[in-house]
Amino acid sequence: MPAFRQVGEKQLPNPVLCMAWSPKRDLIALANTTGELLLHRLASFQRVWSLPPSEYTGKEITALAWRPDGKILAFSLGDTKQVVLCDVEKAEILHMFPMQSSVTCMNWMEVEENSSLGSFYNSEDESKLFLPELPTLPKSYSTTSKIFSEEKSDEILNLLGEVRLNILVLGGDSGSVELYAYGMYRIATLGEVSGTCRSLSLSSDLKSLSLITEVKSSDSTSGICYVQLDTGLLSECLPEVTRMARKFTHISTLLQYLHLSLTCMCEAWEDILMQMDLRLTKFVQEKNTSTQVQDEFLDLLLWGQSSPELQALLMNQLTVKGLKKLGQSIESSYTSIQKLVISHLQSGSEALLYQLSEVRGMSLWKQKFERLGLDSEAIDGAITAVGSFSLKANELLQVIDKSMKNFKAFFRWLYVAMLRMCDEHVPPELNKMTQKDIAFVADFLSEHFSKNEELFDRKGKYFNVEQVGQYLKDEDEDLVSPPNAKGNQWLKFLQDSTHLKESPLLFPSYPQKSLHFVKRRMEKMIELCLQKPAEVIGKSVKQALFMPLYAVPDSSEKIPRLFELPSLWNDRKGKMHCVVFCMPEISPSKLYLLRKGTDPNRYIPNSFLSIDLSHYLDSSDDNGAAAQFHYVYSCLDARFYDDEMLTVVLQGSEDQNNRRVLAQVSLASSLSCETEFCWEPGVRLDQQCSSIPCQGLVLGNQWRELENMKAQFVAVNGIRKVACVLSANFRHIRVFEMDVEDEDDEGADSQNASADQDGLETTISSQGPVEESLESEGESREQEGDAFQKSEELLQSKEAL
Repeated sequence: MPAFRQVGEKQLPNPVLCMAWSPKRDLIALANTTGELLLHRLASFQRVWSLPPSEYTGKEITALAWRPDGKILAFSLGDTKQVVLCDVEKAEILHMFPMQSSVTCMNWMEVEENSSLGSFYNSEDESKLFLPELPTLPKSYSTTSKIFSEEKSDEILNLLGEVRLNILVLGGDSGSVELYAYGMYRIATLGEVSGTCRSLSLSSDLKSLSLITEVKSSDSTSGICYVQLDTGLLSECLPEVTRMARKFTHISTLLQYLHLSLTCMCEAWEDILMQMDLRLTKFVQEKNTSTQVQDEFLDLLLWGQSSPELQALLMNQLTVKGLKKLGQSIESSYTSIQKLVISHLQSGSEALLYQLSEVRGMSLWKQKFERLGLDSEAIDGAITAVGSFSLKANELLQVIDKSMKNFKAFFRWLYVAMLRMCDEHVPPELNKMTQKDIAFVADFLSEHFSKNEELFDRKGKYFNVEQVGQYLKDEDEDLVSPPNAKGNQWLKFLQDSTHLKESPLLFPSYPQKSLHFVKRRMEKMIELCLQKPAEVIGKSVKQALFMPLYAVPDSSEKIPRLFELPSLWNDRKGKMHCVVFCMPEISPSKLYLLRKGTDPNRYIPNSFLSIDLSHYLDSSDDNGAAAQFHYVYSCLDARFYDDEMLTVVLQGSEDQNNRRVLAQVSLASSLSCETEFCWEPGVRLDQQCSSIPCQGLVLGNQWRELENMKAQFVAVNGIRKVACVLSANFRHIRVFEMDVEDEDDEGADSQNASADQDGLETTISSQGPVEESLESEGESREQEGDAFQKSEELLQSKEAL
């Protein structure tokens, strides 16, 4: 029986650029050449969802990485130079951040358990004792960017995930490397590494970071190099780094929450509210009289008479029904914005102040956090900026409250005046107007119309009777109608006080600026606060090892960079970085293994090994006589299945019909070599590879021939015991369970044949969404395992009887 059970096969319509298995579920993510992100499950390779390319995110996916808990999928885009975090359960984009250069590789690593962090894990939710729970955003609003979904606030707050520290490592085409704690906060910006990053791996003990780079020389040839960076500061200060990263990630999620809240407020402010301003502007441009608009409306208020131009404006353009609809829209819009300010902006600002205050307390603990670059002065600036944002939000509330009262009185009077122009019946409850009401409307006309008419004459801008919208415009210009501060006793007291005028304890209010301007300033100050620790930690990282491996041949075939060897692996138990690679130009039938300790000063025996891919395969002829066939393979792809096993795709020679084999190679026998390789510094590895110790290939029954398929690449997950094989044309895929033998060889062959006939078959998205829940995936496999174990026990009991 063939080893490994085939559970799915598919011909995809578009070539695949990269693929990655989920660390916790039987799911695999694929990115194709159209920029589409696909998620498939193991069973029958059934599609779960697809995320189409977008002009807001990008159309050129360059790398994929799963968060260690399997709930978030990160992918980078080369055309827009952005990194996107996507929710796996709902296929929704949760967070995006830009990069200086295009990301070529990424790795998402979880730090190993540490007993010193037990107390911190237990005290993680102390903020919930002091702060109210942030309300969810209204479902009725969807953001203008068309990226974020309606019920986004819950997912934004869940971006933190588990308390244990996990770090997303990003490598760029210019050699830049950045580390993001929890995938959100940039915890370190490393100095540029020579060459282009092709693969990277951060050790779980945070002692070192290993990279594979491609360095171009002066003669236009490229060489593959292994680089190891010493990240000892992260390892030594792990409790402090975890606390700081957790707080800063809280702050990043709160900034995202405030951004979405402000976006909802902008959408609640409708364009219909501009109709009054636009009609008045047109009226000024077209009127033939020298009188001002203020005088026109005052004549109507005091004498009940209006000019033909004003009457045409009210009756033909504004109309009675239009005025009534405008009044209802203003009241509804203002009420919605008022609720969002009170429940979302103020709550988010309070939570932001709390988290920044805790970070400031950490910065004053010099013994623990000074090494990490926490600057109390920068944090004070961020706290002041958040306070200014809260003041501007309160100012907006006051403007909304005043505008609602003004518009109600103004529209009530104008509605009655227009009814009288039409000779229609005026309801008695609206007909009563006291001297106080007349004075109120007169003050409103005097304050808004005269000021805006002067502004129109001076700058040619339209009227701005509606004053809430100017706070929500994302512009750097000053407010057209800033609030009137005359008679404010508090401001007068501050101006007269020489000590309080420049006091750092008071938050500046920026009365001439919009809410968007103050928000951008707050984000900039917080960014400065977060930036210094990343720079300090980045400068502490030093290069511990630089090892040129081999030259890259100039191949006419363009292979996606993520599929190319070498492949990196972090051995958690052995605390080692492992690298597997081939040198087809030097020795095509050998596979090379490099091992280095996560501690750069630690000695590792048998650090260089090679595996001879010549294998004697036992078989039998038609008469039952035993026979031996000597196959010589070349390695097409190799990935670490776990700490002790490699999964490889092998190709036979031409006289063996170029047969393709999927195999598991145990490293236990190869690592027992007694000969030690002595590295000669300054010489590339391929120039001294003849002295590398070599071990024979031992497969046993852990192999399977891949018939009717030009297999080329493989992606594996040793935790879930699954593998995905991709063909040389990047379209044909087969999925295997690696710990189960195929029980029906004929069934597998028929499945292969049917898949070849179905070459143009598209994926399952056209058949509707998958009904099964992702959460049930692991349970179904566990139940299958239990049933198999029970049947085996039953057979053993029968044999015993």
